Amino acid sequence: MNAAATAEPDGPQVKSRRNGPQWKRFKTNLPLLLMFVPVLLFYLIFRYAPIGGLVIAFKDYNFYDGILNSPWVGFHYFDVLFQDARTLEIIRNTLVLSLLSLLVGFPIPIILAIMLNEVRNMAFKRTVQTIVYMPHFLSWVIIAMLVSTAFAMENGMVNRIVEGITGQAYPFMYEKMSWVAIFIGSGVWKDMGFNAIIYLAALAGINPSLYEAAGMDGASKMRQIWHITLPGIRPTIILLMILSMGRVMEVGFDQVFMLQNSNVNQIADVISTYIYRIGLQGAQFSLTTAMGLFESLVAFILVFSANYIARKFGEGLW
Repeated sequence: MNAAATAEPDGPQVKSRRNGPQWKRFKTNLPLLLMFVPVLLFYLIFRYAPIGGLVIAFKDYNFYDGILNSPWVGFHYFDVLFQDARTLEIIRNTLVLSLLSLLVGFPIPIILAIMLNEVRNMAFKRTVQTIVYMPHFLSWVIIAMLVSTAFAMENGMVNRIVEGITGQAYPFMYEKMSWVAIFIGSGVWKDMGFNAIIYLAALAGINPSLYEAAGMDGASKMRQIWHITLPGIRPTIILLMILSMGRVMEVGFDQVFMLQNSNVNQIADVISTYIYRIGLQGAQFSLTTAMGLFESLVAFILVFSANYIARKFGEGLW
């Protein structure tokens, strides 16, 4: 028998993985993956690695023994934390300030974005956008200085007007109700322009023909906003609402610390200032870590609850 006839036929050629479509796609996306590496490292080093430090909440931590060798005390610091009447007041202050800021501050960027979207004079639109975006890029040190100067008892711009009307200056920064109003107003003023950018991007994705059809049917501008604009940006609104729920237990330290004073500490002392005062200044690291862990757990529950509700309307994140 011929040797050529007895030789086994060649099998199908197997492509090398280096020549396959997945390898080609990897080489194409390699620059993007390399750009992602610093972001990945940031989250691994500054977000995920510190999670291991939460074990301090269950230990009697001290510098000499370190995190690993400090004695284990279980839930002792949680008992100490919630047996202190001041703790409930701090949690209440945090919830009140955060929920009021969310209630007042969440719809304002939406309204601002819709108003800017309706402006047809581009020069005026850009000028307004620049003015309302600017405060976001100022630190709370500058914002607090401007606010304190405006509402100062002596020679404050607002108190000059009040004094001209009533004949007497009002201690805005030293009364609880007025301080809360200033706290919420300054936060809204600082961030509303920047937050409106997200809604303006969402508004750009709405088909203009919908407005034209509604206008031909005789729909007023308010009806167009109600029936076209708001439904068009509803996914973005729900997404940002879910993310905002994760920050309900988080009141920014910079803002509170720069605006608070001894007269309003009963309402201005929140979790972030408590951790700074007791943890960093008082060196009670285990106690404040327990407070921080409680804050994170509540935020985790709120985010999942908000997403669960959003999924009922088909708008959940996952």
